[in-house]
Amino acid sequence: MAKWVHVCKAADIAEGRVGYAEADGLRLAIAHQDGGFYAVDDVCTHDGGSLDQGELQGFNIECPRHGARFDIRTGRVIALPAVVPIGTYEVKVEGGDVLVDVDS
Repeated sequence: MAKWVHVCKAADIAEGRVGYAEADGLRLAIAHQDGGFYAVDDVCTHDGGSLDQGELQGFNIECPRHGARFDIRTGRVIALPAVVPIGTYEVKVEGGDVLVDVDS
């Protein structure tokens, strides 16, 4: 069963930008891209860098420390040095609120 948790207002994260949220003990990077919102673990699997500090390039987020890139839709590694994917979470927007299913 889904456990939806409010993480921010949709207006808080501009299109093409990434924000940070904590929900149910998780550190999350919340990306707003192409009209949608995406939630991923805020920890690069290469060396623990904070992905919310990274740049979005289309649907890819780049870790600011060593340049590893991940697809924000799937968590898949796009560029080394990371080799392990990041976790992703379902997101929905209701009444201007961004909600993340922390059990997904």
